[in-house]
Amino acid sequence: MKKSIYAMALGAFGIITTEFGVIGVLPNLAQVFDVSLETAGWLLSAFALTVAVSSPFITALTRNINRKLLMSSVLGIFVLSNLLSAFSPNFTVLMIARVLPAFLHPLFWNISLAAAFKESGSKAVSVVMSGVSIATVMGVPMTTYAAEFFNNWQASFFLASFISLIAFTGMLLYVPSMPAAKKAAGNSQLYVLKNPQLWLNLTSTILMLAGMFSSYGYLAAYLEKVTHMNGAQISAMLLLFGGMGVLGNWIIGITISKNVMLVTRIFFTSLILIQVLAYFFGGIFTPMVIVLSIWGAIHTGGFLIGNIRSTRSVPHHALEFVNSLLTSCYNIGISLGTMLGGIIIANYGVHNVVWMSIGLLAANLALSFVTFEQKQPATVEVPVTEEELAARMMHA
Repeated sequence: MKKSIYAMALGAFGIITTEFGVIGVLPNLAQVFDVSLETAGWLLSAFALTVAVSSPFITALTRNINRKLLMSSVLGIFVLSNLLSAFSPNFTVLMIARVLPAFLHPLFWNISLAAAFKESGSKAVSVVMSGVSIATVMGVPMTTYAAEFFNNWQASFFLASFISLIAFTGMLLYVPSMPAAKKAAGNSQLYVLKNPQLWLNLTSTILMLAGMFSSYGYLAAYLEKVTHMNGAQISAMLLLFGGMGVLGNWIIGITISKNVMLVTRIFFTSLILIQVLAYFFGGIFTPMVIVLSIWGAIHTGGFLIGNIRSTRSVPHHALEFVNSLLTSCYNIGISLGTMLGGIIIANYGVHNVVWMSIGLLAANLALSFVTFEQKQPATVEVPVTEEELAARMMHA
């Protein structure tokens, strides 16, 4: 695997650490800025909603710009946004500091996943996606622990800024120049929207992420209120959760290429069952540690499942476009999930938040049995890029 793939995984690590790093410090931020926990949850959901809205447009507007330049610029802006967050005097400024860089977030995500898939298929995508897993292993727990260790919420944002700076440096050093394609295959990109199976997969992705994050978005609060863990214990549990996530992501990366739908259904079923166990054993320390470790191993694979399901039959020249739609769906799901989770917490308490997740995942499991036939009308010509034509000639 080329160093550039690992450099993009490092970039994903920085991006996801910034997006999800607030999860572990939401209770602290709610207290410091004197807002409710569900209001503080908007630091995550507003970020995700901004990404969802901007993704297709920002990708289209920048399609003629060098891809390395774009990814590097995004990481540089994330360095600055985390510093601004750390110096926020009130909740409004903190929200602005979170939302503004979110407009550019999709650029890195869409470009890196498309480049990885073109390079080595699902295996390379799995490597880039491992940046998500490692962010939950190290990024989120480290930002949580930084706030706890220094007894200062600002430390979490300083650390997130430093992580983005390292990723920015890796991008400059190891990713070669990636000039934009000379010809934008706009018609072929729009053609993929005629595929009903793609729309079904995108809808499923929204429900999946909503189910995942309606509970995971409030995991720190769940461990504090239900399991009665302190800050250091919560940091350790998030580290355990993420560490098992790396293992789970690796296993799914190996198995999903063999049978996508079987792995998908096992994922939904397992995540449902483990959250049922979290409800009944959430108040008991040792069983909850075991539950969390299994939960973490299952959870992170959702991003990879959503990507492979939606892009496996998409032509290479349309990958960035489909990834822009997929990024929107990821973040619509995250925003929807944290919003619905917040509603459950406000009305029924944090202990019951897992039932929203269980319901959404059960609906998604049922939806996985719906399929559409893949049809490509003979009257429609789908143009290919020079790279694809060369690849086909080599195989011929």
